[in-house]
Amino acid sequence: MTMPVTHNESSVTLYDQQIEEAFRRRRTPLLIRYQASIKAFIAAVIPLLVTVSLILLVWQLFCAKPTSALPSPLRIWSEANDLILHPFYESGSQDMGLGWRVLTSLKRVAVGFGFASIAGVMLGALVGQSQWATRGLDPIFQVLRTVPPLAWLPISLAAFRDSQPSAIFVIFITSIWPIVINTAVGIRNIPQDYRNVAAVLQLNPHEFFWKIMIPSAAPYIFTGLRIGVGLSWLAIVAAEMLTGGVGIGFFIWDAWNSSRLPDIFVALVYIGVTGFILDRLVAFIGNLATRGAQAN
Repeated sequence: MTMPVTHNESSVTLYDQQIEEAFRRRRTPLLIRYQASIKAFIAAVIPLLVTVSLILLVWQLFCAKPTSALPSPLRIWSEANDLILHPFYESGSQDMGLGWRVLTSLKRVAVGFGFASIAGVMLGALVGQSQWATRGLDPIFQVLRTVPPLAWLPISLAAFRDSQPSAIFVIFITSIWPIVINTAVGIRNIPQDYRNVAAVLQLNPHEFFWKIMIPSAAPYIFTGLRIGVGLSWLAIVAAEMLTGGVGIGFFIWDAWNSSRLPDIFVALVYIGVTGFILDRLVAFIGNLATRGAQAN
């Protein structure tokens, strides 16, 4: 006759199985344990490495001649490797690594984009919530957003009489429009059920803004922020070419005037990588804030 298994015996058996499983995992080689992760990493990295290698090879073949107008990758490495290997050296007010120049530009972007984010969300909420505001402001926004960033620079220089606030204003006026437009679209797409619940709960405008509008429109808002931060980075590089200073934009203009083309190519890589990191950072924050929700 088979004896029934008691609760205590079942718990002991389960505990023994867990211990055995833990020891089995510990004895498993790391290569086998993380095999799926290694395969996923290789699948993501190998195509990128192959593509970059092919681009560099074709570039080298076309620009290897001494009479070529553009430098080859090997020439860029031989003439500008100090900019690649030592991004944070500093020997004077204008003799510094590209890392410091990028940080200087990022400070201006942080201020201008920060102001644009706050003002853009507020204006977008107003336009999305009010029909009168939409009719009065939306046509003006649609016209102003088509103005190129550098077209604002003479006006900002005339208004502020200084290159630093002028560059920040150019960043602000360039990046605010996608934030305003996407926020307004997100506000208009708030489900009517949410509005009905707010009416039943008798939420005041302040509570409705923070508890209904912002959470519901967050995917759209972060879409606008991603576009805006990219435009901010584009605007500061262009503005610094004309306003001077120690930013990455002025470095490119100075390298052009000094006929240092290899330095310009290295700076372009810095600009591209920094822009990519900014976009990924805003996307990461957006995924955390919206729990992975995406705007349609």
